[in-house]
Amino acid sequence: MTRLRTVHVCTECTMSTPKWAGRCPSCGAWNSLVEDVEEVGPGATSLVALPSWSPGTTADIPLPIGDVDSTESAPQPTGIDEFDRVLGGGLVPGSVTLLGGEPGVGKSTLLLQVMTSVASRGRRALLVSAEESKQQVRLRAERLGPLATGLWLVAETSLSNVVAAADRVKPDLLVVDSIQTVADHELGSLPGSVAQVRGCAHRLVQEAKQRGMATVLVGHVTKEGSLAGPRVLEHLVDTVLTFDGERHHALRLLRAVKHRFGSTGELGLFEMGDRGLVGLADPSGLFLGDRRLGAAGSVVVPALAGHRPLLVELQALVAPSSLSMPRRSTSGIDGNRLALLAAVLDKRCGLSLAQADVYASVVGGVRVTEPAADLALGLALASALTDIPLPPDLVACGEIGLAGEVRQVAQTGRRLAEAARLGFRSAVVPKSAPDPPPGMTALRAGTLVEAIAMLCLAEG
Repeated sequence: MTRLRTVHVCTECTMSTPKWAGRCPSCGAWNSLVEDVEEVGPGATSLVALPSWSPGTTADIPLPIGDVDSTESAPQPTGIDEFDRVLGGGLVPGSVTLLGGEPGVGKSTLLLQVMTSVASRGRRALLVSAEESKQQVRLRAERLGPLATGLWLVAETSLSNVVAAADRVKPDLLVVDSIQTVADHELGSLPGSVAQVRGCAHRLVQEAKQRGMATVLVGHVTKEGSLAGPRVLEHLVDTVLTFDGERHHALRLLRAVKHRFGSTGELGLFEMGDRGLVGLADPSGLFLGDRRLGAAGSVVVPALAGHRPLLVELQALVAPSSLSMPRRSTSGIDGNRLALLAAVLDKRCGLSLAQADVYASVVGGVRVTEPAADLALGLALASALTDIPLPPDLVACGEIGLAGEVRQVAQTGRRLAEAARLGFRSAVVPKSAPDPPPGMTALRAGTLVEAIAMLCLAEG
């Protein structure tokens, strides 16, 4: 007779212990032990048992590296341009992708559009809906557009039944939504536990490799924004994607955190609408569409998202404060960079913000964390403090050091080329920056003080 007992399993290394501890005794990770159950007694299955792997199932023969056929790893386009951009061209047959994101951000909608596009191209796609009923998925599919005949659907949470459905349909693309709700009854733990997530993912990875079937697993995230489940889950898959965005904005961002078949520097941008997600080929127009010209504290930043230049509006507001500790509020900007720029303005430029509330925001819901926004933020704060607006056709790009110097950032030429394409005619850049494209004037500054004086932002 078997019985259940409570154990604590490390989400990093999957080591189990009967007692909870603040630090895993095996790998040393802090606060990584989570409560789980396992079977004990005759006939009990191991908590961390995994499906066996037979070397005889594949012709694993050593070859010279020059004889390896790389065409087997060629990506196949899905038809969703922004999705393919992040993946370097599309999904590779036999690859396994893990997609994570906040609840309600649009993960299921994105994947349903991808599967519909794949099915409309003559390939088969199987959606395993482990959280929603078939009727719910069909209603969403009807809202997104015409139904594709090559798209198959099964509402199942049993791993064995999922594999049986794959045997029957033989899909080119398998999507499991989500991996945390799929369970293998051979493992003695509850669905969503460390053992179940690890074991089910391991089995699905094996099936994908053996069948040459591209597989996408949807993963839950924790309140900190990281993927839930054991860390080994991210090591098992070939690609880890994150899909995020503000609930109150239509913008959605798709990034690759890990990608074995290409770069992780690309960014996919989508806009959520009534008909699902629409890719943004020219997102700068969305960010600058409602910009108010001639407002103090506003400046445009040519940011770089991976290899993609984006022009976003950075706004600052400075207001008198009666508090002993004035407010410092940011949205889309690192609060530490705001504190650094405020100190540089006070010490190096003679513009004090000590008795003022300071607010800084990037318009449109995008987040800019790179140091290239330092110069724009410094100019926006000076403009808001003196109530002197910046020229509407101006962009600013550069990093600010503690001595107040302006330093060059990566890909300055590409940033300025994008700004010139959208009609901007002047750019505040470091003295060492390359020449701007034709039609654009470079205002070169060695320090933040020089940039402020050049634009007549000093208090008179």
